[in-house]
Amino acid sequence: MGDTAFRLARVDSAAGPLALLTLDNGEDHTKPTVLGRSALASLEAVLPQLETGEWIALVVTGKPFVFAAGADIDEFPRANRPELAREGSRVGHELFGRIRALPYPTVAAINGVCVGGGVELALHCDLRTLSSAVRHFAAPECFLGIVPAWGGTQLVPRLVGAKTAIRFIVENSMRQNRMLDAARAHELGFVDRLLEPVEFLDESIAFALEAATEGLPERRAPDLSDTAELVARARAQLDDSLHGAAPAPLRALDLIEGAAGWSIERGYAAEEDALADLLPGHEAQAAVYSFGLVERRAKRGVGIPAAEARRVQRVGIAGAGLMATQLATLCLRRLEVPIVLRDLDEAVVEGALESIRGELGGLAAKGRYDEGKARFLGSLVSGSTDLEALAGCDLVIEAVWEQLEVKQGVFAELEAVVSPACVLATNTSSLSVTEIGAGLEHPERVVGMHFFNPVAVMPLVELVRTPATDDVTLRTAWETTKALRKTGVLVQDAPGFVVNRVLTRMTTVLMDALEHGNTTEETDEAILRLGLPMAPSVLLQVVGPRVSNHVLEAMHEAYPDRFPLSPTLAAFAAGSEEIVLVGERRRSVEEITAAALEAMADEIRHLLEEGVVAEAADVDTCLLLGAGFPFFLGGITKHLDQKGVSSRVAGRPLAQIRIAAPAA
Repeated sequence: MGDTAFRLARVDSAAGPLALLTLDNGEDHTKPTVLGRSALASLEAVLPQLETGEWIALVVTGKPFVFAAGADIDEFPRANRPELAREGSRVGHELFGRIRALPYPTVAAINGVCVGGGVELALHCDLRTLSSAVRHFAAPECFLGIVPAWGGTQLVPRLVGAKTAIRFIVENSMRQNRMLDAARAHELGFVDRLLEPVEFLDESIAFALEAATEGLPERRAPDLSDTAELVARARAQLDDSLHGAAPAPLRALDLIEGAAGWSIERGYAAEEDALADLLPGHEAQAAVYSFGLVERRAKRGVGIPAAEARRVQRVGIAGAGLMATQLATLCLRRLEVPIVLRDLDEAVVEGALESIRGELGGLAAKGRYDEGKARFLGSLVSGSTDLEALAGCDLVIEAVWEQLEVKQGVFAELEAVVSPACVLATNTSSLSVTEIGAGLEHPERVVGMHFFNPVAVMPLVELVRTPATDDVTLRTAWETTKALRKTGVLVQDAPGFVVNRVLTRMTTVLMDALEHGNTTEETDEAILRLGLPMAPSVLLQVVGPRVSNHVLEAMHEAYPDRFPLSPTLAAFAAGSEEIVLVGERRRSVEEITAAALEAMADEIRHLLEEGVVAEAADVDTCLLLGAGFPFFLGGITKHLDQKGVSSRVAGRPLAQIRIAAPAA
């Protein structure tokens, strides 16, 4: 890997010389540039040249497609003492502050990925331009158990106001690290000009020269008088959702509130104090583990064969209900190939097409697409009641009712019309993929691709390999998942796979508590105190009681001793809102939490011993991305191991269980 450095170049103009400072790590765009020790040392070395009197303006930019991807998370474990964390924050403040103090106009030309410390670097410039192609603009620090500590908590509210600062720094970060695209970042006031990628750097330089010759444009400071009220409201919402499980977002709110009255110097000192408290702590160090799973290990495709994937130039969706419509929309937007939905009910097909085109129109109205692009994508999607409409597809994803006989019938019909090379995928959430494809002449081309609802938001796809699935089929599913900008995790075909199996085991504990006299508020509290983003009662409504009960029935059929049926869940599925009491044995919230953790630890032990996944890290990845388990827990198995739950239940840490790997 090349050295990460800020490289200074001179751009001559009629008005005088402009300094062009480019951050580059010597790698291509697949390895984003980070602001680690070498980068900061390079900046310190180049600053004296920028502080001479020869320049009329400065433009700071990054290598192609990447501005700066924040601090180097690999260096976090080394900052395991408060004084080391404090020094890391202080150095960033000092170096970026010297850019802010330069006596001539400075422009951050944000040409690509800009997150965390990259945003803070840009904020220290007088002006900012942004490429319209940028999709990743964010402050993910709270997501990682820390706070922006290179000026972000002080400069963002001063630029865009407290309300937007709270949403950007705290709320978006805690919502699975939600990113802004270029249009939204510009709309919110983070940048001064939104430019097309083709001549982005030239136009950014022209903007800097304009500022040098005509002066900086006037900027109206936001009204921060309502900051305390907004922070109090946000703090109450965090207390309701996190129950004190994560200190970082609350500390970030304190810093944002302080920005309304503090000097910059006092604000920077408070950021340094905050990082000294947070970075050496358990939550931040656990988040490093989680980040490594999601951003590195999962993207390597552990267990995915090195076969050549089939080209997917036409996608069929078997079904046209809600899930099928979401899948069609995702494939259309990400793959930009013809998409065909097929359902027996013509009205359902028409409704799906109307929904998809309506969403495209909405995206165009928001500026995400121009009208021409929206029309083009709309022209690629079609629907039919005729099975032959799927004949030319390279991949068909089945998304019909979760009943084995129904799915088997659909696959039998599909095999009769599609080409021998067509990959047949099922989106089943709990049924055996092996059984779904059992009656086919070519079961080797059947694979599970279990997406999570809502499809547009949830990043996980459980890639289910049966004993018959061949390497080409699995590789095609993997590459398609990547093209859809999702994260695939390889799992062996087993009831419930990973996420539903673990969550359903937890649900049995909660239902048992309800049926023995506990309240919904108590069972919700028992799980919310872990830091999960959604109360179990709310999740039940999102998923739907019928679906949840159906999954429980499937799990009960496979493992009756561990998954007892719930009369309450069955009643909910039938439309009742009444809890079915079967006895009086109320437990404390603490006891319910402990029982839920022990149940999950036990089920994960079974998953690992059966070889459903290769190791505990795969379970962690699935629960992080498919169930919203917080990064600051460090993954569910790591949390269970550290709390001693695994040893009590399984006799050893879950990280030590590696009985088998997914079937090859």
